[in-house]
Amino acid sequence: MTPPAHVHTVRGPVAASDLGTVLMHEHVFVLSEEFRQSLPETWDEEERVSKAVDRLKALAATGVTTLVDPTVIGLGRDVTRVAAVNEQVDINIIAATGIYTLGDIPHFFRFHGPGTLLGGAEGMTELFVRELTEGIADTGIRAAFLKCAIEEELTPGVERVMRAVAQAHLRTGAPITVHTNATARTGLVAQEILRSEGVGLGAVVIGHSGDTNDLGYLHQLIDNGSYIGMDRFGLDILLPGDQRVATVAALAREGLADRMVLSHDASCHIDWFPPGVREQIAPDWHHTHLHDTVLPALRQAGVTEQQLSTMLVDNPRRYFTAPGD
Repeated sequence: MTPPAHVHTVRGPVAASDLGTVLMHEHVFVLSEEFRQSLPETWDEEERVSKAVDRLKALAATGVTTLVDPTVIGLGRDVTRVAAVNEQVDINIIAATGIYTLGDIPHFFRFHGPGTLLGGAEGMTELFVRELTEGIADTGIRAAFLKCAIEEELTPGVERVMRAVAQAHLRTGAPITVHTNATARTGLVAQEILRSEGVGLGAVVIGHSGDTNDLGYLHQLIDNGSYIGMDRFGLDILLPGDQRVATVAALAREGLADRMVLSHDASCHIDWFPPGVREQIAPDWHHTHLHDTVLPALRQAGVTEQQLSTMLVDNPRRYFTAPGD
């Protein structure tokens, strides 16, 4: 009998069959690390960890058993801090490797690697592979998927990271999530770059696809083979929640629940906004909004329990265990 596939989490490997209900794009902490260190009065480690524990306990109480955290280099990733939170909450947290840039390549890689002043092998790919196969730094915590990003345009830096992510996928089989701008339709650009490197697009989530109700664009992403991330529920300033619900319901009626994953892209703490501003401009942008409000609205819109289970249970499990098409 073939042993069950396992997925690496912050607490160690978990059988894919035990991932349960999964939110596919959430953050524990998103930090501007150099500013955090420069402004110590803005950070209380004990308080932040405690508040994160409270938030994730509330999430676990909804029945969510796994949180997929695409916090990578460029977003203040610290898996040791996340592990300290996870010690106090019975939930699976899946860590990522990759680099988040919307423009330039990090200076650490600027002068060496393909096409640079010094040339040589792509150091980003080597880093990503190590974090997937050995662990992040000396923590022993292994990433289980890759993350890259593109906003409104494909800059040379964004393209280089994306190609490095693609090569790491080809070497390890780890799936990929891409931050994209749905209004600018850059999910299609990401698909083309990844496909040109030989990535099977069934191993890719095109993140933030739910920021648009352009069904034509969403059909293109799905027809190309990827999952689409309907993953910013609560961020109504980008697209009102009723339109997000209607879009998911419309695609579900077409039999496309098996190509969607659900989430919020929320954080226990993000330092991109002054204190209190996030709560004011996006009061529903938090980890329990999906279960509190969105799932009842989807049911009301005709989405079946089986379709909800497909999006929250089956698709995440398949993403982490099945090879891309």
